[in-house]
Amino acid sequence: MHEFNTILTRVSKPARYTGGEWNSIVKDWKATPIRIAVCYPEIYEIGMSNLAIAILYKIFNEQPDVLAERVFAPWIDMEVVLRERHIPLFSLESKHRLGEFDIIGFSLGYELTYTNVLNILNLAQIPLFNYHRDNSHPLIIAGGSCALNPEPMADFIDLFVIGEGEEIIIELLELFRAYREDKEELLRQAAKLPGIYVPRFYQVYYNKNGTINSIVPTLPEVKPKIERRVVAKLPPPVTKPVVPYIEVIHGHGTVEIQRGCTGGCRFCQAGMIYRPVRQRPQQEVMKAIAELLKYCGYNEISLLSLDTAKYTDIEGLVDKLANQYYPRELTLSLPSLRLDSVTAELTELLMRAQHKITLTFAPEAGSERLRRVINKNIPEQAMLETLTAINKDWVNIKLYFILGLPSETLDDIKSIVELVTKISRLCRKSRLHISTSILVPKPHTPCQWIGQETEEKLLPKYEILKRGLNQPGIRFSWLNLKASQLEAALSMGDRRLSKVIHRAWQLGCKFDAWSECFDHQKWITSFEEHGLDISFYANRGRALDETLPWEHIDTGISREFLEREYYNLWQVKETPNCSHGKCNACGLQRWSIACREKYKMARANSTLSAD
Repeated sequence: MHEFNTILTRVSKPARYTGGEWNSIVKDWKATPIRIAVCYPEIYEIGMSNLAIAILYKIFNEQPDVLAERVFAPWIDMEVVLRERHIPLFSLESKHRLGEFDIIGFSLGYELTYTNVLNILNLAQIPLFNYHRDNSHPLIIAGGSCALNPEPMADFIDLFVIGEGEEIIIELLELFRAYREDKEELLRQAAKLPGIYVPRFYQVYYNKNGTINSIVPTLPEVKPKIERRVVAKLPPPVTKPVVPYIEVIHGHGTVEIQRGCTGGCRFCQAGMIYRPVRQRPQQEVMKAIAELLKYCGYNEISLLSLDTAKYTDIEGLVDKLANQYYPRELTLSLPSLRLDSVTAELTELLMRAQHKITLTFAPEAGSERLRRVINKNIPEQAMLETLTAINKDWVNIKLYFILGLPSETLDDIKSIVELVTKISRLCRKSRLHISTSILVPKPHTPCQWIGQETEEKLLPKYEILKRGLNQPGIRFSWLNLKASQLEAALSMGDRRLSKVIHRAWQLGCKFDAWSECFDHQKWITSFEEHGLDISFYANRGRALDETLPWEHIDTGISREFLEREYYNLWQVKETPNCSHGKCNACGLQRWSIACREKYKMARANSTLSAD
């Protein structure tokens, strides 16, 4: 691209677009028959911090006949230049325009990036709607946690990967090799694979009141239920990731030590959709860290898990790492810690070579009653005892709370102030950062039938917190209420929202997760133009017998379990952590074995030969 260097002089942070980073992979374009663009629909700094992108980049590029290159959403200044000069959006590695790739794969981890997907396709001069594209256009696929309700993006994506992608993407590549010249047949064959959803092969019927009547396959060979893919064993970790030239959100090495969680928090989608728990052996973790240090030069490693302290013998692992690496000033980060799981021994090990660390906890609610409602029953006394045991003058503490939880009262909000005040007095020389978000009901959780609280009810709660937490040593932050309402609507939405998303993008919406870009009124205008109400999706409670937009997506968690947890929620009844030995019959105990057999049968029955 002969204009590339002149483009960079007109944009902030040009290193977002240069490529050529340490460990990036550039294959021979002409000699490699399958070309894939791996995309996270956010700016470089956020996309390069996404572990899924690193995993996909590694797996694709390990295939001899495949090259994978990265692309992220260009920031506003770069978009202006591209549009002024009529330059199609290009990849980082080879600067080929996206339209030249065979496949573009989006990782959808956050609903407020949906308009960025449309903007990327438009900048690439690729038709947005899947029914406007033909064999001359790239195959557009998407996966990630948002794909567990694929309907709002159903008009734009050719096929969705439902669940964990490490195995299914290899199977998709086999199909692509066989049917790349016939997209329609490729999609028909792909739809037979467990874990693949092709939205054009399903018809949605609605009731007069706007709710869904049914979701029906339009082809006899298409499955009525799409089963989430689950890998039985965690694949080898990424130990040679691309190292950015500029500071990114998570500028450190990451090793996923455990996937899944048995805590059973009723609001938490990740805790439901990433079951069952699978742990990486300690020896494999140690080897991965050694390779990350060798190939990337990091001095900080994050041990990633939804509940890190529940990793088997976490103290032993950290102790080994401390003995081996702390003389070299290695810093370990353990995100997702529960206040009732952290021991003084673990904290001392983490601090051994660090002058200062930040510990992050998520009590979620201020009162014990409300924590029982959401099945995160951590007694206040246990929290205070834990903090007493680990309290040091040089520890920063972050605490996360959720507002708008079911049955929440103003007294529950006051309990947040009381709890934080007690912690502040206990940890006098520590800085406290208190962050609050709003409950966004998520599909495939017991909260999927609950409407999000309205702004009218939430504002008095924020006033209580702003007044009560205005104390020395406490920093308080909160999210945009209107942006949270949009997130809830897109999270719980049906296929009609594809047109709403498209119109919002036409009106100028993009980077909706950024406060300086978010325009709530444009979204409201788009909903109204299509005769829809944002509150119908975000703030309306659902009846248990209502057909939900994701009814055809089977995560393995049974509807019976979710309904039981919904009743337990309102009855303030705790469901024990199943790691304690008692199975809570969530559905996976029968599903995981059966699905493994179905995967094998589907591959054997495919028109594509095993060879």
